[in-house]
Amino acid sequence: MGSFSIWHWLIVLVIVLLVFGTKKLKNLGSDLGGAVRGFKDGMKESADAATEAQRQVGAAGAGGTTVESEVKRESKA
Repeated sequence: MGSFSIWHWLIVLVIVLLVFGTKKLKNLGSDLGGAVRGFKDGMKESADAATEAQRQVGAAGAGGTTVESEVKRESKA
């Protein structure tokens, strides 16, 4: 009783197929695949945005201009 054999897994697979049916399992698999694909695309877009932000910061630091301004304070009289 230490681990499951291949026969145990086959019986579980047959029971799952009988309970859910192949159509539901196919839809579940495609939904899961779409979610994983969306997650990967989101991570890629995030990495691209971070790379672009670093590129802009690096370009501003290399030859950018500094804007100086004067801060005016109002005193309460």
